[in-house]
Amino acid sequence: MSFSMIQCSRDAENDENSRYRDGVEVVQMYQTLSQEWSRKPPNLQKCGEQLSKLKVCLLELSFLPTADTKPSKQELLVARDILEIGAQWSIMMKDIPGFERYMAQLKCYYLDYNRTELPESAYKYQLLGLNLLCLLSQTRLAEFHTELELLPSKEIYNNIYIKHPVSMEQYLMEGSYNKVFLAKGNVPAESYGFFIDILLNTIRDEIAACAEKAYDRISSTETARILFFENKKDVKEYAAKRGWTLRPDHFFEFNKEPEKKEETIPANELASQAIEYARELEMIV
Repeated sequence: MSFSMIQCSRDAENDENSRYRDGVEVVQMYQTLSQEWSRKPPNLQKCGEQLSKLKVCLLELSFLPTADTKPSKQELLVARDILEIGAQWSIMMKDIPGFERYMAQLKCYYLDYNRTELPESAYKYQLLGLNLLCLLSQTRLAEFHTELELLPSKEIYNNIYIKHPVSMEQYLMEGSYNKVFLAKGNVPAESYGFFIDILLNTIRDEIAACAEKAYDRISSTETARILFFENKKDVKEYAAKRGWTLRPDHFFEFNKEPEKKEETIPANELASQAIEYARELEMIV
């Protein structure tokens, strides 16, 4: 055997040993993250630090599936668990862009592998449902329906985590806002509350904008009713945020901006120009 062949064999062996050591280190870091995450409550700062390190390691060691590499089942399971913790951590940190990045990576584990290649995760439909609610809370309805079409119809109708955002979308289309507000107390998982609150605020803003266009003023009692507030303090805080003035008679007065006059189209001038243009064409011909 030539020296170059021996050297290549040794290099390959060293690379394999190095990858094995790094892989063991990733698993140890994952176990540390998992232990911290399982605490009640977890230390979110420590979890964030561990997740930042692990994201880099997963890319360097090919734990994440790509066209050029095929990780083992164990590597896929570890990577998926890390990403699932990351998605849930992002919700607790109120980091929507972070949640969307984790979900973009998780979807390949949830949708591209069958159960023989990778056992189904217990968090699969909870996180996919959260992703639907995330899109709905930002009124990204086209993306909502695109994501929904990727799921089995059986899960859409029967899975509690998927049925919830589907019901919310139906209530919105019907204009049954009261049902959306009632659903806040009946979420399938605690993490859903974050996006439900965003959705409720979006609905309030839409109702308030309509009220501002339809009325000059509105009573504080009626304001609380149409915006689904339960106490006067919340009503006053919301009114102040929108710049409404509370009068002594307990009516909110909207500070409307003066409407801009629409520019009228100079019909006579346009007609004269068209006629002149036609005459010039006739002369050319």
